[in-house]
Amino acid sequence: MGTTPITLQQLSRFPVKGLSAEPLDTITLTAGEGIPGDRLFGFARYDSGFDPANPQPLPKENFVVLLNEAGLAGLETSFDATAKRLTMRAGDQTHAFDMTDAADRADAADWLSRILHLSDPQPPAFVSSEPHRFTDVSVISPEMMNAISVLNLESLRAFEAHIGERVHPDRFRANLVIDGLPAYAELAAVGSVFTIGGVTLRIISRTKRCAATEVNPETAERDLKLPYLLRKTLGHMDMGVYVEVVTGGTIRVGDTGEAGNIPS
Repeated sequence: MGTTPITLQQLSRFPVKGLSAEPLDTITLTAGEGIPGDRLFGFARYDSGFDPANPQPLPKENFVVLLNEAGLAGLETSFDATAKRLTMRAGDQTHAFDMTDAADRADAADWLSRILHLSDPQPPAFVSSEPHRFTDVSVISPEMMNAISVLNLESLRAFEAHIGERVHPDRFRANLVIDGLPAYAELAAVGSVFTIGGVTLRIISRTKRCAATEVNPETAERDLKLPYLLRKTLGHMDMGVYVEVVTGGTIRVGDTGEAGNIPS
């Protein structure tokens, strides 16, 4: 098998679950921890059951997410985690909210509810309970709450060739986008490790895709039945993997590394 050279092409975090990615040039990772600042906040839907004083993992459906709200892809949002300032733009409407202020939190939830035409009896609630993360796989285990999502571009290219359609990488909302691994090799390599810069990552799970990937991030329309196409083409609905940090350090876009014991 030998080793395979890889390159980090894109690095992102998602400060508020379901909202826009924050592109990063560099990040420092710690063993056993997730991406700093990733998915520490979210908009919990009416009657979600989330208790900030006793945070428990909940299904993604309990939050305002792309799975149910394709219109989220049409919003441009940014979140200053230090000042707790959330800015949201839809078309020519731009609003900024101080999320340390109860009235502003309520206004942000009302605005989001109106823009997305949510049918819930009440607007969602902006919630957090750091270090609790609102990752999709947090319901599996405490360790998976800190999992980092990785997309292999060569797998995506092979899938595009199979279905004859362009598939934007942003549909998969990955933290790390890498290139260099053979197509689909990562799916057969659970338990294997690879390095980027001086960081060592272990593949701990394949990523099963849901209807959120049907939404085109450029048009906010559901235009490809990705889970169906994955199953039809590959016999499963997996694209990408989750990894854990084994050895921490700082990584940067453009960093190279290598993967050992990965099938070629």
